[in-house]
Amino acid sequence: MTDVFKNYLSSTGELSSGEINFSAQFFKPIRLKKGDFFIREGEICRHVGFITSGAVKAYAVDKEGEENITCFKFENEFVTSFQEFVAQEKSRRSIRTIEDSVIYAISYVDYQYLLGQVTAWNGIIKSVIGQEYSQKERYLLNYNNKSAVDKYRHVLSNEPMLVQRVATQDLASYLGITQRSLTRAKGQIHRPNVL
Repeated sequence: MTDVFKNYLSSTGELSSGEINFSAQFFKPIRLKKGDFFIREGEICRHVGFITSGAVKAYAVDKEGEENITCFKFENEFVTSFQEFVAQEKSRRSIRTIEDSVIYAISYVDYQYLLGQVTAWNGIIKSVIGQEYSQKERYLLNYNNKSAVDKYRHVLSNEPMLVQRVATQDLASYLGITQRSLTRAKGQIHRPNVL
């Protein structure tokens, strides 16, 4: 177990050091190469993961076979399809790495056991689900019904990590615009003003 994960758990203020050490044994490292799946759409969602290095994208594939990216997750974030994980149902989206990644994963059985042994985990999970909800709300407020330029401008000022670490086609999908529109928006924003 890496210090990154233990430091994160410590920072929540929810768990004692003993509870952190006890909890850590249930999370197993999974090393994934860029492009590997953590969760596949249509398969039972069996794990919750914590990203210690790397990044992932979450998406569903539409009728035309296009990825519709709904979020990105980076270091120090939990990742899963929470609703399907809790219900042990088939995931409605895929979660795939966009960089080589190390994710510490816990199985559903171990997760249930851990919640029974360390009740403070309920507070952590509640916080994580709250963050997920807030992220979805911010996404809807900031990226729906806005021009490509406004969307890109918002990313630059509020989520610059996406510009630095996410491929252009993935960023365009996330913003709900074409790659061409994103390239034009970048040009408009970064073009020097000519009088």
